Amino acid sequence: MPIFRIFHIVYVAMAFALGTALRGLRLLPSSPPSSERFRLSLERLGTTFIKFGQSLSIRRDIVPDDYVVALQKLQDHVSAFPTSVAVQEIERGLGRPVAKMFAEFEETPLAAASVAQVHGARLRDGRSVIIKVRRPGLKRQINQDMRSLFWLARVAAVIISRLRHYQPLRIVTEIWTNLLKEIDFCREARSIRRFVTAFADWPTLKIPDVVDDLVSETVIVQERSHGLRIDDASLRSDGPRLAGIFVDAYLHQIFVLGVFHGDPHPGNLFVTGDGRICLHDFGIVGFLDRAMRRKLAAFAMAFVRQDADWLLEAAIDLGILGGELDRSEFRRGLVEIIGDYAALPLKDWSLAEAFLRVTRLGQAQNVFVPLDLLILMRAMFLAEHTVRILDPDFQLLEALQTKAPGVLEAAMKQADWATTLNRLRLDAADTARDLPSMLSTWELIASVKLV
Repeated sequence: MPIFRIFHIVYVAMAFALGTALRGLRLLPSSPPSSERFRLSLERLGTTFIKFGQSLSIRRDIVPDDYVVALQKLQDHVSAFPTSVAVQEIERGLGRPVAKMFAEFEETPLAAASVAQVHGARLRDGRSVIIKVRRPGLKRQINQDMRSLFWLARVAAVIISRLRHYQPLRIVTEIWTNLLKEIDFCREARSIRRFVTAFADWPTLKIPDVVDDLVSETVIVQERSHGLRIDDASLRSDGPRLAGIFVDAYLHQIFVLGVFHGDPHPGNLFVTGDGRICLHDFGIVGFLDRAMRRKLAAFAMAFVRQDADWLLEAAIDLGILGGELDRSEFRRGLVEIIGDYAALPLKDWSLAEAFLRVTRLGQAQNVFVPLDLLILMRAMFLAEHTVRILDPDFQLLEALQTKAPGVLEAAMKQADWATTLNRLRLDAADTARDLPSMLSTWELIASVKLV
């Protein structure tokens, strides 16, 4: 790793730490706040740290609200890379000349971000598609930068003892592992196909499918879809209908499928000309096994019914409360949360906010919330925000009470042997495909830990 890059990372980190300390002593102006300066520091360090900050914003259980808000504003201030480089990467990734795969190729990118850029194209059979091509050298850059961040976290934990409570090495390792998953387009393609199959019979949803044989770790080709962003003002009159479709889709993903789109912000949601909701970008996907879905269903129903004792048991079962519990103390905290919601209009109730508040009750117990639950919490916040854009008067509680019985009945059903065996075969096939990249990732991270 270039020594200049290491010094740059250390310099920016020390500048932030020193500035925060001097502001704490009132030797420097308090504006801008430390959360904004942290965001700017990450942007200054580039792609890896922007993605790190975006991933860190998921950890609402330990990250203060003002930092979460600041990190969610992180922008990929990047320009498109040259078309000639994109063509080289496409040909390297797919193993064939662009001219042989596509009848037309749009040289001007449709979009450019820190992970990839997108070009339009037309297949030889006439289908309109988009080509998502990963930035050259991105995986190497992530590994180099995260290795440095791992060592910084180790030093910080030694110097600042109270940081150890938050297990910074574990958090960095978790984010590092998941960044490598997020930039693997083979994994994203499998997620897309899962959703295409799961929602094939839903006339209200559209998932642009992957084109067979045009996928690699660095390139993915998908059907091209057209429509308006879900927050487009022209869709306001159709908002209540779309909100209902959206909620139905997420209840089905979370409680029935056990696989959910983890990034449902308006930029990833479009409405097609025939009124369907179209989901894009499956780089972040969460998974909930059958047992976790049952526990989550119990938590949701306890919240809906405002039952503090049931909510406490559900939170313990989920693993968001643990350690040596003073049950009476936690019950008082849950009663306070329930009381706060009882005073609000139903349209202002938030399952995501309640889940976060219960999670934060467990902070003192050093409880480490599973990543998929954190992804779920982030997805719920984004989903609730999207629903309120579509229909400000939408009553989530009423929707849960109305739709929950059917959805939760499906979630609680035991799979028959045939379904179980098919699931095992699919999981085994996925594991076999992922094994080489998983092993290389584990070896890389283990080498950093052991040195």
